[in-house]
Amino acid sequence: MWKPSDALKMTEDQRRTLEAWIRARTTVQRMVLRARICLLAAGGQANNAIAKELNTSRVTVLLWRNRFKERGLAGLSEDAPHGASSRRLDAGKVRSIVEATTQTRPKDATQWSTRSMAKEAGVSHSSIARIWNAHGLQPHRTKTFKLSTDKRFVEKLTDVVGLYMNPPDKAIVLCVDEKTQIQALDRTQPGLPMKKGRCSTMTHDYKRGRDNLSFCGT
Repeated sequence: MWKPSDALKMTEDQRRTLEAWIRARTTVQRMVLRARICLLAAGGQANNAIAKELNTSRVTVLLWRNRFKERGLAGLSEDAPHGASSRRLDAGKVRSIVEATTQTRPKDATQWSTRSMAKEAGVSHSSIARIWNAHGLQPHRTKTFKLSTDKRFVEKLTDVVGLYMNPPDKAIVLCVDEKTQIQALDRTQPGLPMKKGRCSTMTHDYKRGRDNLSFCGT
């Protein structure tokens, strides 16, 4: 049996606050764990017993009871500081990854994934994810845009929509067009490249050809 530790000292107001954190449905789980650790410690339970009851480590128990002892409730509301990561990439490596993401494409795909870029750069895919998130890069997303140069575009659009909304008797609608979702289609305008905070863009318009035709009738 574990020897009981000295009870963690706390005021009644602090106890009520910790209990309120535990009861509140909006409290994040890491805060609930810290509150439970301190309440059990205030009851005089041994650190090992608290760790076993809460399915955590003795180191975690010691960390948060000491944080509470030193700083009270404020010590629990802030995450523990972490030392510098030995795997942190230097600025040059990060810059090269950002440049490769925004200015190149993989040989066998239309855009980079975290794993393909990680293999190319020789780092972990989690490092790539952190770098992309920090620079607002989303290679998997493409924003499309439509800019018609047809001077009669509004007139034609009104006619087509009107045909569907209020068709005449025995009306037949025939449409022959290319399959516009094919990525290999050559677009009529160059898209804008991806940059920080903006995904790449691509126009709906494409160069017409005889291949990839589809037909529908109404």
